Amino acid sequence: MTLKIGIDVGGTFTDFVVTRDGAEPAIFKSLSTPADPSIAVVNGLADIAASMDPPLSLEAFAPLIDTIVHGTTVTTNATLTGNGAKCGLLTTEGVRDALEMRRGVREEQYNNRYTNVKPLVPRYLRAGIPGRLDRDGKEATALDLDAVAQAIELFRREGVEAVSICFMNSFANPAHEQAAAELVRRELPDAYLSVSTDLLPSIRFYERVSTTALNSYVGPKLNHYLDQLVGRLKGIGFDGLLLIMQSNGGVISPQLAREKAALTLLSGPAGGPGAGLFYVRTHGQNRCIITDMGGTSFEASVAVDTPMIKNDGEIARHKIALPMLDIHTIGAGGGSIGWLDEGGLLRMGPQSAGADPGPACYGKGGKLPATTDANVVLGYLDPEFFAGGKMKLDVEAARAAIDEHIATPMGLTVEEAAAGMYRVACNNMAQGVREVTIKRGFDPREFPFIPAGGAGPIHSCLICDELEIPLQIVPRESSVLCAFGMLMSELKHDFVRTFVSRLDALDWPKLAQIIGEMASGGARQLTEERIPDARRRFDVKLDCRYIKQYHEVSFVVPGNLIDAHDSAGIARAFHAEHNRLYGYSLEQEGTPVEVINVRVQAIGVTDKPVAREELWAGDDAAHALKGRRAVYIPETKAFRDVPVYDGHRMGHGNRIEGPAMIEQETTAIFVSASYDCVVDALGSFALFRKGREDLVKSCIKDKKEALA
Repeated sequence: MTLKIGIDVGGTFTDFVVTRDGAEPAIFKSLSTPADPSIAVVNGLADIAASMDPPLSLEAFAPLIDTIVHGTTVTTNATLTGNGAKCGLLTTEGVRDALEMRRGVREEQYNNRYTNVKPLVPRYLRAGIPGRLDRDGKEATALDLDAVAQAIELFRREGVEAVSICFMNSFANPAHEQAAAELVRRELPDAYLSVSTDLLPSIRFYERVSTTALNSYVGPKLNHYLDQLVGRLKGIGFDGLLLIMQSNGGVISPQLAREKAALTLLSGPAGGPGAGLFYVRTHGQNRCIITDMGGTSFEASVAVDTPMIKNDGEIARHKIALPMLDIHTIGAGGGSIGWLDEGGLLRMGPQSAGADPGPACYGKGGKLPATTDANVVLGYLDPEFFAGGKMKLDVEAARAAIDEHIATPMGLTVEEAAAGMYRVACNNMAQGVREVTIKRGFDPREFPFIPAGGAGPIHSCLICDELEIPLQIVPRESSVLCAFGMLMSELKHDFVRTFVSRLDALDWPKLAQIIGEMASGGARQLTEERIPDARRRFDVKLDCRYIKQYHEVSFVVPGNLIDAHDSAGIARAFHAEHNRLYGYSLEQEGTPVEVINVRVQAIGVTDKPVAREELWAGDDAAHALKGRRAVYIPETKAFRDVPVYDGHRMGHGNRIEGPAMIEQETTAIFVSASYDCVVDALGSFALFRKGREDLVKSCIKDKKEALA
């Protein structure tokens, strides 16, 4: 028996997906333990062991696990809460304030009260070191190693835990940074060290120094967590392969994660997009919108053929210029707290009740009304069947919290206040989806919608109604979608080199040399990870722009265009991507195109769960009917008795009409009055707008014909 387990540590729950020998994936959840997230991991593994037939002890179960793929929010939370390491920075003399000045642009242009984000390294710990390289990497002024030594002595006195090194133009020549790094390693051997040319050897100083500082800021936290995790897993007898999820949707070894901690800043939700594509392909689709509503946050992303990648982003207003999935995050989860602003308007989040004390209905001391409390009052959650009945919800506590903080101040009934909380939360999430669709040049109406997270399918109908999305696909594993997606992830290693040249005047041998050097680095990493040659792939991207533009467009370049020195073909690919992103291109004007960066992604293909199609079970879902209960219907703004179905008993082809509720142990699905539902070939619940039978016909038609 070979077990592969995906683990996603969230703010409220830690999710587990177990696959083995082609069997249907098994789902487990454990309450997160924020003080030490590794405790929840071991608790969950103990629950899985106890569920085996026959039940096993944790020590007997652990040796059976072949692979654990783990996503963590440790680095994300350290950044969001400002709880990272005490850092020092070695940089070029005269530019130490770049970390604070940023790009000199206020994010909220017309808000005079909007202050700059607090730098991750305080000014007195940012040391300017004499020494300078020109833009071609030639030494203009020698590096002052005595100044480096003086800065190191300051860091030692101040108890600095992590050191960043980032010099001007070092992307063209790493010699100065490597000399300073050697001295830091010798004099501060216990300090966590980040060197910009090891992490991000590319143009643009602010992005590079910010990314390097972020890496140092979260590195010690991740190191400490991985020490705890590896120690606990070793203590229970786990001797398999442990892989860590990256922000780019791939996985890496724990050792590489320790060295490049910033690669894990979106580790948790990065498994979702790949899993979304897995489910929509049953419907003949190659694109989808993926959302994940957890206890604290709501993430939205888009996948077209593959998950969408961006080469820079922000976390807590700090710039990071590493490849990552294009995921937009807002503070909208089951624990998001409802409150009234200065004008008396209802708001939801971003503050969250988290796992402890959690929403008022958890009965753990929470007194503030959260989204989950509203869902209980509105009938979307059965208080006796939350988490499959393992956790009872306190309805009266939820009503009391909503009444005190929302209903009475607004002059509403508890039910009206709960409905308002529900609508505001859904509107917030709809806006989050707009950020990754409309603002990226996509029409959300053309994409299937994948709602994930335990509470996601409760809100998806209202979100889709707002965005006019006609088709939703709710996987049986939706409550643990990111953990499931982690099991589909490849090993990925990203490399970047700055190479500035007009496209029509490329030095092709130099380009080939740069690509070859980066591919060789990737091959070495994959060799260490024991990936055979037949399972390796190397993708090349170019970052290009029109002459005199500021921002680049990154796009995949097929190898045959590079081999053929086809600059015209590469230009056409650039024009097409520019047009998709911005609605225009300058192809007809003949504007020259300039290359800025060359990127190579080394990919090691891994074994993945196999899609298991279900047998045809017929249209009738009456056998799965559990009963009826009163549920709030947004379309009519009134409560109505609706049928409640057991999702575990529904099979391929089963149909139900909305409004209705579908319940599973780890999630509840609200089928609103605007949608109907059919179970597709993978056992997913396909919710389609009434009258749009064409959207689901293809996924059940073949089964009917096979039975005929």
